[in-house]
Amino acid sequence: MAYIPRLKQEYKDRVVSALKEEFGYKNVMQVPKLEKIVLSRGVGAAVSDKKLIDYAVEELTKITGQKAVSTISKKDVASFKLRKGMPIGAKVTLRGERMYEFLDRLITAALPRVRDFNGINATGFDGRGNYNLGVTEQIIFPEIDIDKVNKISGMDITFVTSANTDKEAKSLLAELGLPFKKN
Repeated sequence: MAYIPRLKQEYKDRVVSALKEEFGYKNVMQVPKLEKIVLSRGVGAAVSDKKLIDYAVEELTKITGQKAVSTISKKDVASFKLRKGMPIGAKVTLRGERMYEFLDRLITAALPRVRDFNGINATGFDGRGNYNLGVTEQIIFPEIDIDKVNKISGMDITFVTSANTDKEAKSLLAELGLPFKKN
């Protein structure tokens, strides 16, 4: 029997019917779903030290279990001493099984390790059903060894859904277990 991540199974069993009932969808295919999760990290200091990009790629690879890629600058910015084509960040896009596995680890292991945590803001929606979440420290992830970290830095996590509105996307993410702050 093939392995199915816990959250994927929960989405099929419980979340689809809950969203179908809440929004009155006629068809199962109308129910919004999580399409991908993108983790990105800007490394501004990489202009002067190229090794920082390698550290960022390595840490994102450890966190997600999938090889991260470095991102390059699109244009010259003289005030930042930045040239077109210089590596300036790292990103990784998760889909399918790895996406659900990462989301499960984020909800159950990483977010509870945030200092003074009382939920995530519900203001990160973009109007098209996608949600952005900023994490200030990469050490909240259990895969990162705090002794080997050379510089504490944050990252952005983007949840791309097939929802048409922010209300549908928030309901989907809340049903999947993201702990939004109570108003």
